[in-house]
Amino acid sequence: MTDMTAPQAAPVRLDRGRLILVVVASAQLMTALDATIVNIALPSAQHALGFGDAQRQWVVTAYTVCFAGLLLFGGRVADLFGRRRSFQLGLAGFGLSSLLAGLAPTLPVLAAGRALQGAFAALITPSVLSLLAVTFTGPRERARAFAVYGAVASSGAAAGLLLGGVITEYLGWRWCLFVNVVLAGVVLMAGRAVLPDQPASTRGGLHPGSAVLATGGLAAVVLGCGQAARDGWSSPLVLSALIGGVLLLGIFAWRQRQAPDPMLPLRILADRHRVGACLAVGTAVIGAFGMFLMLTYHLQEVLHYSPARAGAAVLPMALANAVSGYQLGNRLTLRVAPRYLIAGGLLVAAAGLFLMTRLTPASGYLVPILPAEILVGTGMGMLFPPAFQLAIRGVTQRDAGITSAVANAATQVGSSVGTAVLNSLAVSATAAYLLSHPSSASGHQAALVHGYATATGWAAALLALMAVGLFLLLRTATAIATATKEI
Repeated sequence: MTDMTAPQAAPVRLDRGRLILVVVASAQLMTALDATIVNIALPSAQHALGFGDAQRQWVVTAYTVCFAGLLLFGGRVADLFGRRRSFQLGLAGFGLSSLLAGLAPTLPVLAAGRALQGAFAALITPSVLSLLAVTFTGPRERARAFAVYGAVASSGAAAGLLLGGVITEYLGWRWCLFVNVVLAGVVLMAGRAVLPDQPASTRGGLHPGSAVLATGGLAAVVLGCGQAARDGWSSPLVLSALIGGVLLLGIFAWRQRQAPDPMLPLRILADRHRVGACLAVGTAVIGAFGMFLMLTYHLQEVLHYSPARAGAAVLPMALANAVSGYQLGNRLTLRVAPRYLIAGGLLVAAAGLFLMTRLTPASGYLVPILPAEILVGTGMGMLFPPAFQLAIRGVTQRDAGITSAVANAATQVGSSVGTAVLNSLAVSATAAYLLSHPSSASGHQAALVHGYATATGWAAALLALMAVGLFLLLRTATAIATATKEI
């Protein structure tokens, strides 16, 4: 089912390939870390800047909305102007916007800095994935490269909580943002030395209007989901934002269908396996980011962990993810059809989220949090490597950047909408609990935990349902490595 028409490239030399992999994995790690490194600092930032629970999700979603909405535009830039140039511009802008966010005196400035971080991350990530796609062409070296990429993409978020906790406790929450200035500079210099300067395309345009429609539509949907925490799902503002967002996204899709050279060629979405892979990673990060947000507040506000201890408490999830990604995602991709790994990974992660529904104020770390973390980390590691490979299998050199953007946009849409919806579900469940129970200090803690458990229960159900649906949708019976031989 492959339609790749570009000539087959010779496998990359091992030593140079390793250097390229280190650079692109470092850049991906930086963007993945930044999606969650601020999470663990949210309670400290919230106290310092004085914003409420209903507004806290904007520190996360300002980043992920712009990241998701502009990824297609970033993929187009990478294809038209060259992946190396797009990579360098993205790194430079990412460092500067991190500086702005770190210096923020108020929530609006912090959210603006985070939005700019997401915009520049949208230039980095399509370049990263398409560089991997065109650099590693042999079946085994490609499987290994994508195992590393998948582990970084999924475990980087959990590792961000650990790093964010240590930085917040010993340096302050603002340094969770300042550290990106240094990281971006180091990766930028390394990239200039080792990344290939591949020729840019001379065809097509950037289509900024389509980029505005996609970003605006997604932002409106997230606004509606987030505002539901305060106003309820039936409020006029929430309904208007949701309807307006869907309309903008519908106009975006119509423009892509009508344009002779669209920003998102709909032929990319004609492959059911690519669509299924994008649905898989999007659904997976809904559960992962929801758990990150809930754990951040449960560990610090209920169990009274310090930021560093709370960050260390999520380390088992990162370790389980890394081990699973390399030992399962990498090795089994060569032998097992992706439908089994993707559906199995979602079910394992759903089991971990289900354990979190058993939380009570008296629950300790060892039960149920630790086994839940291990299950979620293992499930993510199983599904990300085969899903990312399946998403870009069979694309032409011309479409490598935009297809990579579609795959990554799925993860950011999942994290944006998922964080907003789950935060609203948690806040609403907490408010409902307080109305029906005595308002005491212990009652407030019980209400918070009830909100966390309710939100993770919905996430667990979603992952389990999607596992069944994707198992039926992904009909391919061959391992990805076998199909890769056709490229």
